[in-house]
Amino acid sequence: MREIQAEMITDVVKRLCIKANEQLPEDVKCAIRDCRACEDWTIAQDVLDRIIENYEIADENEVPICQDTGMACVFLEIGQDVHIANGDLREAVDEGVRRGYREGYLRKSVVKDPVRRGNTEDNTPAMLYTEIVPGEQIKVTVGPKGFGSENMSAIRMFKPSAGLQGIKNFILETVETAGPNPCPPMVVGVGIGGTFDKAALLAKKALLRPLDSRNPDPFYARLEEEMLERINCLGIGPQGFGGRTTALGLNIETMPTHIAGMPCAINISCHVTRHMTEVI
Repeated sequence: MREIQAEMITDVVKRLCIKANEQLPEDVKCAIRDCRACEDWTIAQDVLDRIIENYEIADENEVPICQDTGMACVFLEIGQDVHIANGDLREAVDEGVRRGYREGYLRKSVVKDPVRRGNTEDNTPAMLYTEIVPGEQIKVTVGPKGFGSENMSAIRMFKPSAGLQGIKNFILETVETAGPNPCPPMVVGVGIGGTFDKAALLAKKALLRPLDSRNPDPFYARLEEEMLERINCLGIGPQGFGGRTTALGLNIETMPTHIAGMPCAINISCHVTRHMTEVI
């Protein structure tokens, strides 16, 4: 049994909140540069140039890539041989978010109540997802999620009779409806299977997977490639001005489901698809 201090979790979450908001993952940067090299529409080229310039300035000056520094989505893979000492896990994570958003001068975007509103003034609570895994480490991933893109996400509880074509149509319909709203080029996370809530979580976790990776199942790997190509044929383009680059990537995650269902969730992210990971 390994003992990990709650304060250590707070420090890591604080650090990742700041770093994730200032630095795009290298796979996302690479995807943007590759799309720029393939883009032949002048306006789209110019928009992608500005996007590249923006993340380079953020890197150099250690400032947020986007004014919407998002809700702090915190994913913890907790080793079953870990004991968290001297503090409550939820409080440790929220304190990390609180310090990170204060010390990083990040915008506080969380309201206390979904209907009556009222800012919490420290960007807490975190959206916390925990998973028990083998081992004696904690893998911490922070993915700040802006709501221009989150609002364009969708879920549909298909019957099995809808088949693969139903899922394909749903993906294209969701992206086309989103249009310029999620600040394309977007990243599309697709979750298929499980239950209503699990499908949504799969879609969100799909956004954490590197864009240069493919689903290990060849069937879904081909589907990822096909749907990315079809999305980029929609012509929405960077920031909605037209062009070949509507999406930088599309990742699919799946799990078993009930014989009577085929849940499918789509979580859309903007070109600022931020996430940072550290292992304690």
